[in-house]
Amino acid sequence: MPHEEKQHSSSLFSKWSAIPLYWRILVAMAVGLVAGLLLQERASSLEIPSKVILQLLGALAPPLILVAVTHVLITSDITAKTAARLGGLLVLNTVVAITIGLVVAHIMQPGKAGKIEPPAKNEAGETAPNPFDLLAQNVPKSLLGPLGDQANVIGIIMIAVSVGLVLRKLKDRPLTTVLDFVDIAYTVLVTILHWIIHLVPLGVFAIVAQVVGTQGFGVFKALGMFIASVLIALSLQTVWYLLRIKFFSWARPLDVLRGVRDAIVMAFSTDSSTATMPVTYACLKDQVGLREESASMGALVGANFNNDGTALYEAMAALFIAQMLGQDLSLALQLKVVTTSIIASVGAAGIPEAGLITKTLVFTAVGLPKEYIAILLTVDWFLDRCRTTINVLGDVNVSCLLDGRVKPAAHEL
Repeated sequence: MPHEEKQHSSSLFSKWSAIPLYWRILVAMAVGLVAGLLLQERASSLEIPSKVILQLLGALAPPLILVAVTHVLITSDITAKTAARLGGLLVLNTVVAITIGLVVAHIMQPGKAGKIEPPAKNEAGETAPNPFDLLAQNVPKSLLGPLGDQANVIGIIMIAVSVGLVLRKLKDRPLTTVLDFVDIAYTVLVTILHWIIHLVPLGVFAIVAQVVGTQGFGVFKALGMFIASVLIALSLQTVWYLLRIKFFSWARPLDVLRGVRDAIVMAFSTDSSTATMPVTYACLKDQVGLREESASMGALVGANFNNDGTALYEAMAALFIAQMLGQDLSLALQLKVVTTSIIASVGAAGIPEAGLITKTLVFTAVGLPKEYIAILLTVDWFLDRCRTTINVLGDVNVSCLLDGRVKPAAHEL
């Protein structure tokens, strides 16, 4: 009987895991709404699961971004001259995207439509005591942090067990070059990320129940405003791309859009700019008619660095939560948001659910409570597809600009 029960529970978990993440998040949100209504003020204790899950993501974020960017730089085949030009285009597009996002968020102020209370603080400035705080306190805030803290034995064990379980499957992989080492490190971190992602619906359930139970439904009105603000900002970024193509490339903007429509549809449906890369390259080369080098530089190499939609969204998300908390981010903190968003977006194209990783970095950089990222996850499944589409359009834009104002002759294609 115990064996049958184990098989049954394993089967249920497999079926649950097979459901797309956004559906699991929507189910968790619905259950959280009901739980919040039933529990009311008693739901305040449910903030701990969300806090723990987001703390795990925060611990994983810095090393994962470090390894991802290192991997991209090692594997990208690009000359110094082309790298300089490509880098200039990518940085300009990303800075414009973040600026658009911040301006739209300041004008529309979606966070003002709802209000959430900051985490409770005691007189020492620490989170108020809770029966479950012991677990949250021992969850690593960084992967290397517990190694220098002799008191946090639990954190060290958690890291050792996680890394050990992944390495058991990789123990026979040869390690002969630096790239092999980076590949193994990347595989270990992404595998652990997948495990944490399985817990995300639990975090969404907990934070939705806690917010609805203690603060009502105001947050969802604000989320509606936030969606509208992000869509407006992404549309303005699209206009920027098309204007740049019109004035600095031989290709016509509408012809480009028609030529890459397969890539646009695939980006929105798969929610992956990495999976869309070969389709984008083929569309640019065969349908638009760009030179092979330009198409490959923008769609294959540039895609690893170019995540304008993601950077725009992270900046808006930080400002949105700050507005809901009633906090005014100073100009210095907003510049920090810009810098962190740019750095976090580099190399994020190949990371599963990259938005979770980049958001934790941005929120940490400006001192916003990471547990409220779970509120954004209720609408993230839709906005993630929209910003992925913009990421791909950014690759298209860069390819067209690299191709220049002179149309290639027939023998160049």
